[in-house]
Amino acid sequence: MCRDLACYPLYQLGNPQLRIFRTNFFMTLVRPGVPQLEDVVQFRVSMEMTRVDVKNYLEKIYNVPVATVRTRIQYGSNKKRNHKNQKVKSPDYKVAYVQLDQGQTFQFPNLFPEREQTTEHIQNKYLEEERQKYQVDPRRGGVPDWFRL
Repeated sequence: MCRDLACYPLYQLGNPQLRIFRTNFFMTLVRPGVPQLEDVVQFRVSMEMTRVDVKNYLEKIYNVPVATVRTRIQYGSNKKRNHKNQKVKSPDYKVAYVQLDQGQTFQFPNLFPEREQTTEHIQNKYLEEERQKYQVDPRRGGVPDWFRL
């Protein structure tokens, strides 16, 4: 088992074009919490990745033209406690902000468009039921609802 960052697969006989080299890094596309520019994309990346690694990863593997890369480390919260009242720290992670070349824009895809419509429909249905619940019953003759026999 290889413990270095530069861990290469063992050489095996065969045609080199059929070999696939996978990176030791991961990159996750993240929906930004605050609005970003149209040409900025936010990723959660491995702590070992540098700006140059991020740029090469996107340009070589995905053929995405990259202008600049900014990174920051988000430190995990230290305020949670477990059932034994011991402090629990959530892990740190690195965030990369990738600015695309001129003329390139990125819009985060809407993965669940019908879900928004259904939640809006459920909310309207719930509000209508609440309105009907608090309407005055004409058969009671003006006697309030809290007064029951």
